Amino acid sequence: MKDETIYHIYAKDRCLYNCLKEEEFEVKWEQLNAMVGLMHTDYKVEDLSYIKCPEEKSGGAGGSFDDNLETSY
Repeated sequence: MKDETIYHIYAKDRCLYNCLKEEEFEVKWEQLNAMVGLMHTDYKVEDLSYIKCPEEKSGGAGGSFDDNLETSY
């Protein structure tokens, strides 16, 4: 399975959307920029930001797994 990038979108220090796949991110980012630019809101376009994160690899139980961890006995 190919790793996908995920995105979190923020307005100032508030997370508006988290864990968006790239296609979802592109739609939401465009919508937010248009809304903030057109409507009277508490936010300005400059207040919008996002973080691009690589998707975490999951083990069989759905938790994260780090290959660099040492085994504990």
